[in-house]
Amino acid sequence: MHVSVIGAGSFGTVLASVAAANQHRVSLWCHTAEQARTINTQGCNPRYHPELTLGAGILATHDLAACVAEADLVILSVPSKAMAAVCRQVAPYLPAGVGLISTTKGIQADGFLLMSEVIEAACPGYPVGVLSGPNLAAEIAQRHLTASVIASPDGSLRDLARAALSNKYLRLYSATDRISVELGGSLKNIYAIASGLAAALQVGSNTQAALITRALAEMSRLASYLGGNPMTFLGLAGVGDLMVTCTSPLSRNYRVGWLLGQGKTLVEAEAEIGQVAEGINTLELVHAKAQALDVVMPIVEGLHEVIFGQRPARQVAVKLMQAAHTSDVEFVLPRKPGP
Repeated sequence: MHVSVIGAGSFGTVLASVAAANQHRVSLWCHTAEQARTINTQGCNPRYHPELTLGAGILATHDLAACVAEADLVILSVPSKAMAAVCRQVAPYLPAGVGLISTTKGIQADGFLLMSEVIEAACPGYPVGVLSGPNLAAEIAQRHLTASVIASPDGSLRDLARAALSNKYLRLYSATDRISVELGGSLKNIYAIASGLAAALQVGSNTQAALITRALAEMSRLASYLGGNPMTFLGLAGVGDLMVTCTSPLSRNYRVGWLLGQGKTLVEAEAEIGQVAEGINTLELVHAKAQALDVVMPIVEGLHEVIFGQRPARQVAVKLMQAAHTSDVEFVLPRKPGP
């Protein structure tokens, strides 16, 4: 098939390589013409995974229309802040009925929209899915065994995604609960920052385990308010993604938290990493949403106080430990969305 990947960043580059290795024809859209020329002439992406060979099956281009002209599947892998604009630009050129898949883990501030909702607004009438899970791009590039989730109410799109990307080192599982899968991918970035911060403060394994477990409870609680099924968080897009993002130094959100715990400012931390930590923006949005819906999310509240209120992390941790005791397991049936 013809697979179009919109975005030649870290994950987009890796997915283009996977699709090409599966013998599909791949078009890779780059933000600049210079980046496209470099990839085509050098056979690699010097900025992201330069060790990864991008073979003859991949054609990089700065022309959106040409990139998607004959596509059977379009994978959108651009920063969340650029998603709406890119979708509006590409919409006029999409082939009829082509499947659209988002790999972007973020939330649009205006309307608290998930990326799939942003895509649907800009490209109405097309089947939309999301790819999420414990998917560190660097490890997929090294062909470590990886499992992911393709979530969409459209069964044909799920099948198409598996045909494009599944291979001996990348396995795709299916889900229909798109909202929970997508929320898991966005919310875990918040807790990865908290986990990196805790690790830098050398709080111990007991604390880290408690943090990750209670983070899972908060994620599922918010999802149930927004119309998702909290049981979905027991899968790869919940437990799986949360574990890898909260424990791996390859996670840029974890690294931001670590640097903050080392005394760096937020600006210094992001500059040192060289990439935007999506969790910072998500933290602000989720904190406001939780307050508006009256959803109890103590870790989100505490991290918000540390980063935006400049309160000492240890002081906030003590406050969290002194909070009222609640139930341990909170996985319940989905409730109707809040106001």
